[in-house]
Amino acid sequence: MNSTTNGGHLMRPYEPTYDPLVNATPGQGTGYAPSYWVASAGRPPPDDGPIRSDVDADVVVIGSGSTGMSTALYLAREHGIVATVLEAAQTSWGCSSRSGGQGQNANGRLSRSQWIERWGLDVAKRLDTEVRTGFENFKVLTKEIECEAFDGGHLYMAHRPKKLDYLREMMRVRNEVFGYKTRMLTPQEVREQHCDEREHLGAMFEEEGVGIHPLKFTFGLICKARELGVKVHPASPVQGWKTVNGVHHLQTPGGVVRAKRVVVCTGGYTGQNLTPTLKNKILPILSNSVVTRPLTDGEMAACQFHSKTFMTDTRTLRFYYRLLEGNRLQLGSRSSITGADAEDPVHLKLLTDAIARKFPPLAGIQIDHSWWGWVDVSHDMMPRIARPDPKETVWHALGYGGNGVAASTWAGKRIAERVAGKDAGREVFNLPIYNSPLEYPNVLNMVRSEAFAPFRRFGQFFLYKWYWLRDEKI
Repeated sequence: MNSTTNGGHLMRPYEPTYDPLVNATPGQGTGYAPSYWVASAGRPPPDDGPIRSDVDADVVVIGSGSTGMSTALYLAREHGIVATVLEAAQTSWGCSSRSGGQGQNANGRLSRSQWIERWGLDVAKRLDTEVRTGFENFKVLTKEIECEAFDGGHLYMAHRPKKLDYLREMMRVRNEVFGYKTRMLTPQEVREQHCDEREHLGAMFEEEGVGIHPLKFTFGLICKARELGVKVHPASPVQGWKTVNGVHHLQTPGGVVRAKRVVVCTGGYTGQNLTPTLKNKILPILSNSVVTRPLTDGEMAACQFHSKTFMTDTRTLRFYYRLLEGNRLQLGSRSSITGADAEDPVHLKLLTDAIARKFPPLAGIQIDHSWWGWVDVSHDMMPRIARPDPKETVWHALGYGGNGVAASTWAGKRIAERVAGKDAGREVFNLPIYNSPLEYPNVLNMVRSEAFAPFRRFGQFFLYKWYWLRDEKI
């Protein structure tokens, strides 16, 4: 396959086996994954082309996804700081062009009950206020940007009888402790109000949930940021980084970018060699997704689709799914452990089998789009929007664990405040997602050490086997 151009700059072929624990960078100008979002978003917005000479910048943001672009937007809009954004591949090439597009009132992988267990009730309540504020801010952005937003809440589907009690307890905590209006729905109520998903035995409905077209959304952030003077440079991977007299020298193929301040917003595509402060601090995990051909009127009726409310089930390795604009079904879940194995057809079969179980009238339906992408999972299951070393003018925002669609934009707003020096003495920045570092791998949540890093994927392999057994058999 030959290289092509996108907006006048080089676009190299898509690399399906890219792996952030193996490859130093995502390459230079690498093409998009063949996702439905890429196929339906239209042309990417104008950018500023690759770096072609040495450049001086006040603030450099690495990564042009929703975190990076919201960081640049809020730096410019609220603090008068015009950032330079460096992107290794194409704009919004990583999670923003591959995610499920489910904007939830959540952050990281832990539930609110687990927040209480880990940090106590007071911190959990303050964290809930922060996460909910971020979700409301995300909703505002989805109204400003044309991104096919559907404000229909979220259905959490019990895939086994024992999970009903789990959902009832989750509902109780959300309502009694945090003041939400979450409610349980019977299968009949789900059928009458949403769809005839055949696998579930009842569902928890939470009002807070907005499904979006994630690539249109991030393209919108790019447009807003560039209107304020932000420079966005695709095909400009950071291949080397050294700091001289407090100035960061970021080596790209086209030249050195010298920056006073750097913000890393690379999510699940954070290479091991980018910066020592993030090496072995994130475990990238693959998620696969498919989108079907448009459903016929008969198929819509057979599945009783009444809404585009998005759904997840209660498996540890959960499935996420929803009806999209144009009456296509999207469904995704976890898949391969390594990039080298990502193309194995067994991972696609996992998803098509799930469609057949959940929506039998769609068994064997044509799949128009199939892709995968890396999710940034921290080793303690919560993100960090932080300055890891107070002696260095470097910040990062990552570790959402699959809940970054809504959380990433608020992270961008908060990290912009931190870069602008507006965080000193503010109580909100004492929350654990702001005032503690990303952690090294652990064994049984007891011993944490970088020495465990080479064995993480062995552990992941056995955990996946255990999760499947627990989800389906025990």
